[in-house]
Amino acid sequence: MNFTQRFLSQLPHVNEGNFEDIALSLFHYQSIHNTIYRTFIETLGLQSSKITSIDQIPFLPIEFFKSQTIVTDNEPVEAVFTSSGTTGMTTSRHPVRDLAFYLKNAQTIFERYFGSLENYHFFALLPSYLERQGSSLIAMMDYFIRESKSPYSGFYLHNYQELVSHIQVAKESGRKVILWGVSFALIDLAEGFELDLKDAIVIETGGMKGRRKEMIREELHELLCSRFKVSQIGSEYGMTELLSQAYSMGNGIYQSPPWMKILIRDINDPFEMLKKGKTGGINVIDLANAHSCAFIETQDLGKWVQEGYFEVLGRIDNSDLRGCNLLVG
Repeated sequence: MNFTQRFLSQLPHVNEGNFEDIALSLFHYQSIHNTIYRTFIETLGLQSSKITSIDQIPFLPIEFFKSQTIVTDNEPVEAVFTSSGTTGMTTSRHPVRDLAFYLKNAQTIFERYFGSLENYHFFALLPSYLERQGSSLIAMMDYFIRESKSPYSGFYLHNYQELVSHIQVAKESGRKVILWGVSFALIDLAEGFELDLKDAIVIETGGMKGRRKEMIREELHELLCSRFKVSQIGSEYGMTELLSQAYSMGNGIYQSPPWMKILIRDINDPFEMLKKGKTGGINVIDLANAHSCAFIETQDLGKWVQEGYFEVLGRIDNSDLRGCNLLVG
């Protein structure tokens, strides 16, 4: 068993008390064995051996995933996740060495907050993702659908009438319904059908994909709540460049698993970390990214709320639009 395999086996045991030590051990490994990350650190004039706290760790700008192959150790990969983008836009590529690990990690995170996959029927309304190759979200949802062992779980492209009919039948089965959709498709559904989903969970992944005008999160959620007769809309914070996800239960505050930590950086000084309540750029430590890079500087705006909780406020000006949660709150 090599370092990354041994490291990933530790993830279930990560907690607030040991996170920093475990993250530092991964940093020191990746700063040597990840060629792009090592070069980035050296270009900054830093010596990785002198970094002794996570506040000192340099975060790799997420744009590097568009132009470089970000891997730790040159081992064979099983899949390559790619980001969505409009015509002509350069997309991110995330080589994944162990696809089964990604899927199991996603299941573990989901079940921490929602319970067993087998408690649900999954209705996936993700047309823009289905229409391209390499989506990490499609890989995750396909796995959830299969593992739910529900005859009603499935993907729906533009067949809204069939979706509505299947949801209404599934509601009577004793399991809970989850409607998981990209924002523009959920709006299309809401405008065409008035569904009673008061006992269901609705999760939006954000982004209009150029299909509709962007809406602020509160406006979108108010519309969906009204049309679907639910009190709140859940949301998922995930991206091509990360192997872990965070979830919001409807209040705009996301909860991350213990092995995923959010830090907020000053927009004008990326090495200055901000305290609770201050708005800045979101940096993510995702220890599940052991085979790529675990320390990512995103182009999302947010606030740190408390340990394990954060708020996403939108995108930093002039950054490319990308897949999940582009809503400006």
